[in-house]
Amino acid sequence: MIGILGAGALGRLWAARLPAGQAVFLARPGQPPGADTRYRFRPVTGPETGIQVPWLGAGDLPDLVLVTTKAGDTLDALTCVIDRIPETTPILLFQNGLGSQQAVAQRWPERPILAATTTEGANRPDTDLLVHAGAGETWIGPMTKAADQVVERAASQLAESGLTLHQEPDILSRLWQKLVVNAGINPYTAILDCPNGEILTTHLYRETIDGLCEELSAVMAAAGQKATAPETLRQRIEDVARKTAHNTSSMRADVLRGRTTEIDFINGYLVRRGKELGIATPVNQMLTEQVQQLSPH
Repeated sequence: MIGILGAGALGRLWAARLPAGQAVFLARPGQPPGADTRYRFRPVTGPETGIQVPWLGAGDLPDLVLVTTKAGDTLDALTCVIDRIPETTPILLFQNGLGSQQAVAQRWPERPILAATTTEGANRPDTDLLVHAGAGETWIGPMTKAADQVVERAASQLAESGLTLHQEPDILSRLWQKLVVNAGINPYTAILDCPNGEILTTHLYRETIDGLCEELSAVMAAAGQKATAPETLRQRIEDVARKTAHNTSSMRADVLRGRTTEIDFINGYLVRRGKELGIATPVNQMLTEQVQQLSPH
């Protein structure tokens, strides 16, 4: 049995793709689960189907827990349910940006904590509809020493979904790579209220992207990541922006729906790391502050 904490788009995607009866949602205290969660699932190809996912029962013990909450909610959400999760059960974190994964690993260093990054596309245009908008790949790897021995088992369990899974020993490096792309696309789409591809021709982007990439390159190198030239980082950002030109980033979607964004774990994380490492990050600071002004706190 795979428990899923967070019934948003990504949590519902895994629940829909895993074999029937394999997935359950975990309810937080004060949120009585009530009836099973029901929704329609529209796959990348094939007909739409109905999905029904039960909630974790009082005596149920999950073999694996996926945490698909927003980055800012992760630590509190896990704290609420950690007593229901056996100490040997792997906990796999699916958060954007960086910071939340380290916070969980530091809070429970004795537990098998893993992190994941995925390019699977999922969204909820209606509350009862989950759309698998694009097939991608998922990488998982260990965040604590206890997780080293369970990566293969967790990957095997998730592979039953039919989605593409990879084991990644250096998951932190891959999380940094995704952070770079998110930092160079998401805040611009939120501030400018436009799809990913449209940022490339705007004055704000053109005036600040080189400075942003210089900051990213410097912070990454100082944080122990592989040294990468600012020009290379800009190319990566723009390649993804073009490939996902018509997509709405999660940050823009959060702003449009009046939700708190994950800016503190993307550009905001880079600002904090820059301060710790003695590196100025004025572009990241500017983008962070502008997005913060657009969303509730």
